[in-house]
Amino acid sequence: MSNAPVVSIDLATFHADPYPALAQMRKETPVCFVPELGATLFTRRDDVFRDEKRVDLFSSHQPDGLLTKVMGSNMMRKDGDAHMRERKALFPALSPRTVRDILAPRFHDIVQGHIDRLKPLGACDLVSDFAMPVSADALRLMTGLTNMEATEMDAASQAMLDAAANYQRDPEIDKRGYHYADRVQYLIEERLPALRAQPDHSIISVLDQAGLTLNEIAGNVRVIIGGGQNEPRDAIAGTAWALLTCAKQRAQISQGAATWRDAFDEYVRLVAPIGMSPRRVARNGSACGIDFKEGELIFFMFGSACRDTVHFPDPDRFDIGRNTGPAIPFGAGPHFCAGAAASRSLIADHALPMLFGQLPDLHLDGDVIFAGWAFRGPLAVPVRWDGATSLPMSGNAPISSP
Repeated sequence: MSNAPVVSIDLATFHADPYPALAQMRKETPVCFVPELGATLFTRRDDVFRDEKRVDLFSSHQPDGLLTKVMGSNMMRKDGDAHMRERKALFPALSPRTVRDILAPRFHDIVQGHIDRLKPLGACDLVSDFAMPVSADALRLMTGLTNMEATEMDAASQAMLDAAANYQRDPEIDKRGYHYADRVQYLIEERLPALRAQPDHSIISVLDQAGLTLNEIAGNVRVIIGGGQNEPRDAIAGTAWALLTCAKQRAQISQGAATWRDAFDEYVRLVAPIGMSPRRVARNGSACGIDFKEGELIFFMFGSACRDTVHFPDPDRFDIGRNTGPAIPFGAGPHFCAGAAASRSLIADHALPMLFGQLPDLHLDGDVIFAGWAFRGPLAVPVRWDGATSLPMSGNAPISSP
C-alpha cells in the first residue's frame, strides 16, 4: 500500500453526495488512501491532469480490474501502441467529420421524434422519458446495434457500469452486469453479417473493417455503451435541470449572451457524469510526495478535479459565464473521451435547444435527486409544460452539490 494518509468515508453518504468529502480531501489530504474503496484517490485538478498522463507509472492496463473483467479487453484499459491501434481503428466512426456529416442530421431526427412523442402528454420525467431514449437511439445509430431496443441499451449500460464499479463485490450486481455483457456480444454477432455485406460508419463496422477480432470489438462496444449511454443521458437531463433552476442563465442563452455549449460544458464541470478513472500502479514510484508500490489501485477523481477552487471559484455553483477550460470531465491525455465531439453535438446542438425551443413553458414539477460518485447523474427530473408550476422560476439561485 502507498504511504498516503488514510481517509475513511461512509459509502452511503459518499454515493448520495461525494462533494463535501472530496472538498475536504482536496484541502487536507489531496492524495489519500480510502480503505472502503481499496484505492488511493487523487483529488486536485492539476495532480490529476499531470499524473493521468504518466502511464509508465499509472497504467490503464488492468487485466484484473473490474472494468476489464466485465467489459473484456478494450482500449480504455490499454496504453501505448496497443491503445492507439484500437483508438485509430475507431476514429472513422466518431471523427468530427463523421459527427458533422453523418451523425448530426440523424441526431436531429432522433430528438425530433421523441419531442413529437412527448408534446401531447404535458408532463414527463426528463431522465426516463426523454434523455434515456434519445441517448440510447443515438448510441444504437453510432454502434450499429440497431437490433437492440433503447430500454435494453440503457439497462445494459447501467448494469455493466454498476458491475465495473462494484468494489463492494455484491454478487447480484456482478450477475446482472455479466449477463448484459454476454447479451451485447450476442447482438454484435447477430449484426456482423449485415454490416459485412454493407459496411458503414458504425462502430462495429469500422472496427471489423480494421481487422479487430470479435472479442476486441465486443470489449470496446461494451465500454462505449457504458460511457456513451450514461454520460449523454445524465448530461441532457442534468443540464436541463440546471437551466430550469437558473432562469437568468437560461435567459442569457435566449438573448445570445451565452450558448447551449456553454451550458453543457458548465454542467459537466459541475457534475462530471463519469466521476473517476481507475489506474494500476505499474512499478514502484512516487507522485505528489507519495510513494506507490507496484500493483496498487489508484483513482483519478475527475468529479473532484472539476470543482477544484484553484481553478473554479465558488465551484458548487452553476455558472455558464465561467471559464470551463481547465475542467477535465472527459479526462486528459491519451485516454481523452473519443466520443466527446458526438456527445457535444447530440446534447448542445440538438437535445437541449430543441427541448427548450419546442416546449417553451417547460418547468420543473418536483424534487430532483442525484446519486453516484464513480458515475453520477439525476435519478429523475419531473417536468411539465402546461404553464402551471410548483417551483419558483424567477431569480438565479446557486446550485450546490447536486
